[in-house]
Amino acid sequence: MLLPHQPLQDAAVVPSQRGHARDEAGPWHSEAVCRRDEAGLFFAPSKEPTAARLAREEAAKRVCARCPVMVECREHALLQPEPYGVWGGLTAAERRVVLTRRRRRENELQRAAAPMPAAG
Repeated sequence: MLLPHQPLQDAAVVPSQRGHARDEAGPWHSEAVCRRDEAGLFFAPSKEPTAARLAREEAAKRVCARCPVMVECREHALLQPEPYGVWGGLTAAERRVVLTRRRRRENELQRAAAPMPAAG
């Protein structure tokens, strides 16, 4: 699995959500701020105490907040779905909430679009 802070080689690239300019310049990963920051901020060490995890996640989110490809990163993590770490400014738990809401919204839209059965 390729992480934005790891070297790119044979990675699948998520299309840019912001237009074609980035596609011509290279994959979104190449512009990720986390490629230049402490990779340890984004993934929990084993047996990390809760207070330390929360502080680390907040620090990672601050890095994400200044990243020009935060939206692409978040969508990548939601489409994969990435089960660990901070991606696109969201923790794994926050991404699960987003995915649950998306599924619920999609189901509601499908039900609303379904033809109503003819009354008897």
